Amino acid sequence: MPLPFLTADRAFDASAEDVALPFDDHDSWRRPYRPGPWRVAAAATLLLLASFVLLAALITGAAGALSGAAVCLALAGAVIAAALRLLRVGAWVSRHGVRRVGFFRTSTVAWSGTSTVRTVQQPVKWMGLPRTVQGQALVVVRQNGEALPPLVTDHNADFLGREEAFERATDAVEAWADEYRLA
Repeated sequence: MPLPFLTADRAFDASAEDVALPFDDHDSWRRPYRPGPWRVAAAATLLLLASFVLLAALITGAAGALSGAAVCLALAGAVIAAALRLLRVGAWVSRHGVRRVGFFRTSTVAWSGTSTVRTVQQPVKWMGLPRTVQGQALVVVRQNGEALPPLVTDHNADFLGREEAFERATDAVEAWADEYRLA
């Protein structure tokens, strides 16, 4: 019995391997890869924590301490916002350029402002922590020679333990750069 809602982004008989998302509309910002299991697990854990805080707000409000309930609601809202922002972190591409979305900062570079987009072997942060390991990173170099921080690495929350997905994602971003840099 096929379940159509489970096959919305791929054909029913397609393999369940981790394939890059299709790009039908090149004008909208798209992530050329699926969020990794570490990122999704961290966001799910934050949302679970938020559900407990919301339950605490309900209990506190029912007990009559409305100021405590308001504090719990505000805390739950902040945790939910952090989980949603965590899911948005990564590299996004469109016809207009490449966007590096971080947890606190987002930077966008037009394709015409880049000289190269390439994968390099260099020390990278492991899961965004201060510890560095030898790995690969997708680097964007501007026309003036300035190298931006890596868009993605093979040791971040999206690609840790998923080397093939990293290769596909970097190839996709490099292909977008080659297609739209001269356009």
